[in-house]
Amino acid sequence: MKTAIILFNLGGPDAPESIDKFRVNLFNDPAIIGAPFFIRFWLSRLIAASSAKAAKKNYALIGSRSPLLDITRTQALALQNRLNAIDGALNAKCFIAMRYWHPFAAETIAELKAFAPDQILLLPLYPQFSTTTTGSSLNDWRDQAAKAGLTVPTTTLCCYYEDPAFIKSLAGLVGETIAEARAKMPPGTKLRLLFSAHGLPESIIEKGDPYQAQIEATTAAVMSHLAEPLLEHSVCYQSRATPVKWLAPSTIDAITQAARDKIAVLLIPIAFVSDHIETLVELDIENAELAHGLGVPFYFRAKVQNADPGFIAALAALTRNALTAGPGLCSFKTTRACDARHKNCPWTKYPHAA
Repeated sequence: MKTAIILFNLGGPDAPESIDKFRVNLFNDPAIIGAPFFIRFWLSRLIAASSAKAAKKNYALIGSRSPLLDITRTQALALQNRLNAIDGALNAKCFIAMRYWHPFAAETIAELKAFAPDQILLLPLYPQFSTTTTGSSLNDWRDQAAKAGLTVPTTTLCCYYEDPAFIKSLAGLVGETIAEARAKMPPGTKLRLLFSAHGLPESIIEKGDPYQAQIEATTAAVMSHLAEPLLEHSVCYQSRATPVKWLAPSTIDAITQAARDKIAVLLIPIAFVSDHIETLVELDIENAELAHGLGVPFYFRAKVQNADPGFIAALAALTRNALTAGPGLCSFKTTRACDARHKNCPWTKYPHAA
């Protein structure tokens, strides 16, 4: 038995000269901008060009390249080692398929065919399902697999936003940061938790995307695991990229409100499991500077999972459970996890996905 686990992630530029190309790929995805191809082709280039200077400046702050691939490789190796330590019969090997920069799905499939697996698990590094993240990666994988003639039995894990082990690992990191914050603030200082997720246009949610509901469910689950479950908290959304109406409140608005309320804040990247530009620059630099400039008493940011042992253990358990369920679509509950009203959930769109 040979088992291939494919880790899906966003990808990121690996050199200064790839920043523009990466951003064009991102905005040219029909899951991101649903315009007809000939409009999207030019619109993606217009959006990328309009903010190219700012993007390059931000990437320069972290070495002019994204650390995402390196972090994902570390996660992949840690997961592979844990799986084979638990069950050597799996003969597991982890591969990486990025959506908007190398290694693309087509490259990964070529490598995968040389490995010749007996079974495949598609494992998104997006805990909450969205058509713009996991959905887009799944569609791309299926297209490339069909072109390459890849016909190996495949299981797709759609989401794990309330998986107990995942929540425990996340809550542990949040709890550590709360303790660190308490140690740095005067006794009695009020603290507000801001669970910051990548934003989406409201229109995507209105069409049946379950992302917002799953973000809120993850937040509630984390709060229930904290030593201070009654701490003030709210969900907010970052990284708005287009002029249409996006999910609210924005993270900037939430920080601004905290300044008005004269309350300390702890930012929690609720939808990210790997550090990248949106945590290392947007949260750690831009939003921190905003908070300090507005007079927020204290500003903290919780760690993301990266290769945290608890997170890797959660992924390993999810992997084994999904493979036990067999080929097809699988959630952390095995069966459908989200409400049926979310008609763009994969269980509605393609319930027999493989």
